[in-house]
Amino acid sequence: MADCLSTMLLLFPLRMVISTTSHPFFQLYNVVRAGVLPDKRNPLNSLCLTMEIYLTITIRLLVSLLLGGTIGLERAFYGRPAGLRTHSLVCISSCLLMFFGLFQESLLSNMSIETIRIDPTRMAQGIMTGIGFLGAGVIMKERFSIRGLTTAASIWITAAIGIILGLGFYFPAALATILTLMVLSFFRWFERKLPVLRYGRLVLRFKNDEAMSKDDVIRIVEKNNIKGGNCSFYLKDEGRFLQYELTMRTNNPDNFRQLAETLRKFDNIDEFSVMPTGE
Repeated sequence: MADCLSTMLLLFPLRMVISTTSHPFFQLYNVVRAGVLPDKRNPLNSLCLTMEIYLTITIRLLVSLLLGGTIGLERAFYGRPAGLRTHSLVCISSCLLMFFGLFQESLLSNMSIETIRIDPTRMAQGIMTGIGFLGAGVIMKERFSIRGLTTAASIWITAAIGIILGLGFYFPAALATILTLMVLSFFRWFERKLPVLRYGRLVLRFKNDEAMSKDDVIRIVEKNNIKGGNCSFYLKDEGRFLQYELTMRTNNPDNFRQLAETLRKFDNIDEFSVMPTGE
């Protein structure tokens, strides 16, 4: 009896401190001590998270990992700089940040309600702004060719999928993932079958006294089923060399290879480059 009384006396000051503080840990203590469950209308009331909410958060993060990783696998298969890990992290982080936008009233329960502005779209706007910088990092310019635009777009849509998952919309997120994979894979094959124009850049360099005329250069290009235009002229190395640069277009990219083989046969060409442009 004396031991029980001494224990009660020791716990009494602690109970008085717990009941008068607003820290989330002490609020959780009071809920457990009172034997009541958290209000379901406010599921993230400080640290009082039910197993249902834990399960919901876990499922959303795992689904974001799955969908983001699926898009990343396609990019990694084609050797793009942003692959499996990048897309997975983008989707998970977007989903994770949306939780704060959804549950900020509960997480900031000690603050006045007038200071809290619940608007998940503001968090989404911040996420997409940050993803823009990440997407810009994968766009690379290689001489006359720009690469990485499609990968940047895939990072953008992956972030959007993560935001939707954070809000709990599984069906549109899954549908968007399927459509994204269709665009990245099937449309690639479809683009190759389309009779689209392929552009390139031709650079020819001659010794100044052995240079071809512009008309001769255009005829050589057109014999390989390539249209040439926008020709520019430069004098190099104190006028010892004459350089031609022109833009080319054709329906068949193999014509660029044939043009290179043709140009190799001319002894008066000091050097040349045939550079297809595109993504």
